[in-house]
Amino acid sequence: MNPLRPLRAALATPLRVQRTRAARALVVPRRSLATATAPASASVSDKHVDVEVDEDVELPVGFKVSAPNRGGQTAGRPIYLDMQATTPMDPRVLDAMMPLFTEQYGNPHSRTHAYGWEAEDAVEKAREQVASLIGAGAKDIVFTSGATESNNLIIKGVANFHKSKKRHIITTQTEHKCVLDSCRFLSTQGFEVTYLPVGPTGLVSLDELKAALRPDTSLVSIMAVNNEIGVIQPLGEISAVIKQYAKDQGVSKPIFHTDAAQAVGKIHIDVDAMGIDAMSISGHKIYGPKGVGAAYVRRRPRVRLEPLIHGGGQERGLRSGTVAAPIVAGLGEAARIAQEEMDADHAHIKALSDRLINGVNAQVSHVVRNGDADHGYPGCVNLSFAYVEGESLLMALKDVALSSGSACTSASLEPSYVLRALGATDDMAHSSLRFGIGRFTTEAEIDLVVKRIVQVVTRLREMSPLWEMVQDGIDISKIEWAAH
Repeated sequence: MNPLRPLRAALATPLRVQRTRAARALVVPRRSLATATAPASASVSDKHVDVEVDEDVELPVGFKVSAPNRGGQTAGRPIYLDMQATTPMDPRVLDAMMPLFTEQYGNPHSRTHAYGWEAEDAVEKAREQVASLIGAGAKDIVFTSGATESNNLIIKGVANFHKSKKRHIITTQTEHKCVLDSCRFLSTQGFEVTYLPVGPTGLVSLDELKAALRPDTSLVSIMAVNNEIGVIQPLGEISAVIKQYAKDQGVSKPIFHTDAAQAVGKIHIDVDAMGIDAMSISGHKIYGPKGVGAAYVRRRPRVRLEPLIHGGGQERGLRSGTVAAPIVAGLGEAARIAQEEMDADHAHIKALSDRLINGVNAQVSHVVRNGDADHGYPGCVNLSFAYVEGESLLMALKDVALSSGSACTSASLEPSYVLRALGATDDMAHSSLRFGIGRFTTEAEIDLVVKRIVQVVTRLREMSPLWEMVQDGIDISKIEWAAH
């Protein structure tokens, strides 16, 4: 059982605040944080969480420790349902990181003293934890700043290493922007890129993949779990198609890479069983810190690629620069927790996902779920509400933190390119909302979101002339609108 699950109801656990060796430095090692000001004993009006402090410790005037209320909406703060954009850091991850910020602050590449040794031990422990989560060897893990860097490193690195003989790359139309933009950049450098279409549910066609493979294909990059619609691609079957093609044609096998930022820690992944050669991982998508990720680069058989960053030769020479030991340790702890609690988290998230979808469908008509319900991650629910403009819907739901698509493209007014690739019309793509459900989401939050969705959609439709026509039985798809 997840030891944090009782915190979902309320923050009622007392805390200990203690002084570190650094003067005036304070740490809160417990799972949750409350607000504290001098004098030493205080409470939070929202949930009345008491803070206990050692008698010999004085809090500086104005000292404050605060954190979101896990058990429901905090006063003045919206309910958070945008887990595909980022996840809240698990307090246990912060516990693992703090010693490396305050005491074990050595450079992990310093080999001549204890400070370097203990930092290196923390980095290597994290490497083993990340590797264990995906069924890899520790030496296959390269730490980066996040999945965007990992995607750039692998895609550009593989392409450039093999460019003298192979200049063809295959990806899909629904990849994350950093994959698509990396491929577009390579196309300006003389590479040819094939963008595979997807079906109405978002799944790639294995037959179309097979038809697109060529003797000069160096890389196939297909996302594991889509960040907008949650569809899970059949990675093992994709790998089998690639291997069989290479065998039949008598050519070297193209490298199979997957952007698994939305998959790692949420669904079971085994790189050996699935035949994955390279993989991108993000820390802040699995309740870890931002600014850290990893690239899985298989060593046996070896995946050859050119580095993007040159310098001291750290990380097998593939990613030079001092490894940020504190956040790497955080990534490792997040991976450990995810591996241990994946099944429990998945069951919790699936129950809340069903509660959300059933609650909305029971009270609102003309709702379309985008993606494949049978081959999708339940924590990513993308719904389109017909006859409602998406931006108006988001503006009216200020008490719920939602997204209409990828956070990396949220500044664009264009409809989601992922939904358009599925065949969605512009109006349905514009009326979509993505609900991200996670480890700390509660039933009470889901029920409140359903209530607000019903209220807002009903109100906005009452103001829509199209909705009035639909209620009158008019098929608006058959109307010939006059051009202006």
